[in-house]
Amino acid sequence: MTGTTVAVYLALVGVMSLVTFAAFGFDKRRAAAGGRRVPERTLLVLALVGGWPGAVLARRRFRHKTRKGSFVIAFWVVVALHVALVGAIAYRLHTGNAG
Repeated sequence: MTGTTVAVYLALVGVMSLVTFAAFGFDKRRAAAGGRRVPERTLLVLALVGGWPGAVLARRRFRHKTRKGSFVIAFWVVVALHVALVGAIAYRLHTGNAG
């Protein structure tokens, strides 16, 4: 695995974290105002594709999506899945078994 690969991954996580943080904030504002909400599935997909650090921060900052048990469980499953996938890919790239 090259430094460039790691940098690209970290950049992706950074950008997706910003997008996800904003999506959680937008959803919180909409929830308070009674407006149309961001679907939970969208929030989970954003977390899965690298935005989970932003989601963790947003959940804490906005106190949003912290009490609904089904979402909390799904969220942490998504985080674990993301970490497991990245770990498996990194392992395969590191050991040369990418094929």
